[in-house]
Amino acid sequence: MDYPNLSREEIAQRGEKLYQQSIRTQVETAENIGKIIAINITTGDYEIDDDLIVACHRLQTKQPNAIIWTERIGYDAVYAVGGTLVRTAL
Repeated sequence: MDYPNLSREEIAQRGEKLYQQSIRTQVETAENIGKIIAINITTGDYEIDDDLIVACHRLQTKQPNAIIWTERIGYDAVYAVGGTLVRTAL
C-alpha cells in the first residue's frame, strides 16, 4: 500500500520513534516477547498478535486508513532472512 505523503523511510522512522518513546515500556512483558505489534503511526493505537497479518487486519478493521508500522516485540526485526533475530528486550 502506498501513502503519497510519506516515504517508506518516514513511516519506519515514525513507527520506530513511537514504539521506543511511547509504547515499548507498556508492551515488553514476558507474555508479549516475540509477538508482533502493529502500530498506527498517525494515532499511536496498536494491536498485538502472534501473527503479523492478524495484528494488521485487526488494526485496519478499527481504523481503515491506518498507516501501519510493525515490530517484533523484544527483537530487532520482524523476520530474519538469512540471519538471526537479535533480542533487544532485557
